[in-house]
Amino acid sequence: MRKIILGAVMAATALPATMAYADPPRWAPAHGYRAKNGDIAYRRTDNGIRYWDGRDGRRYCRKPNGTVGILVGGVAGALVGRAIDTRGDRATGTIVGAAAGALIGNEVAKSSARCR
Repeated sequence: MRKIILGAVMAATALPATMAYADPPRWAPAHGYRAKNGDIAYRRTDNGIRYWDGRDGRRYCRKPNGTVGILVGGVAGALVGRAIDTRGDRATGTIVGAAAGALIGNEVAKSSARCR
């Protein structure tokens, strides 16, 4: 009985921490950035990157930060490094391959997006 109560208390305290906060709907009153500056009108380039025109006349865009490239490159590099290093426990090849793959994957992911 004690374990059930303890589990219920832990679940009840962890539930609010997992809730995601979203933007208010368009019809709701705005009290922050949107109230002061209005909505930002996003446009898309030919290659699908969103951009917007700033108040200073410059064009701004959101580029990918390379996180997916780091993860995919790290996994692929670890597999290749493990396959190349065939002596001993192969930990060195796996670690070096993961590091090199993460660096290469990050650069590939960042370089694929251009804002024009």
